[in-house]
Amino acid sequence: MNGAAAMYSKTRLGTDQIEGALSLTPRAKRIVWLIVAIVVATCAAVGAWSAVSHDQYATSGNGCVSVTVPSSTGGGVLHYCGDQAKSFCRSAFAHADQVALAAQPQCVLAGLTKAKVSAG
Repeated sequence: MNGAAAMYSKTRLGTDQIEGALSLTPRAKRIVWLIVAIVVATCAAVGAWSAVSHDQYATSGNGCVSVTVPSSTGGGVLHYCGDQAKSFCRSAFAHADQVALAAQPQCVLAGLTKAKVSAG
């Protein structure tokens, strides 16, 4: 082999491959910036929406009971309204397990006191 022959290398690019390989046209740069701006705006909008949106299961009240209980995959939400809430609260006031003890204050917040649910 002579010195003028091209060298073969798996790990190094030749100078002809490096030059100009990463340059974008002005139009392509605008497209990239537009995509980045859309992604950032979407993330900001989702973040703002999740911060200020109302969670219907967040609090107990108006005859509806929401209780967060531990479960094998994190926390579970028990949410009941109307007759289901009355039945749930009746059971919660009759027992003393972990779920019942967590449910009792939420039943009171919903206006379903022990006296109201015991009467039937």
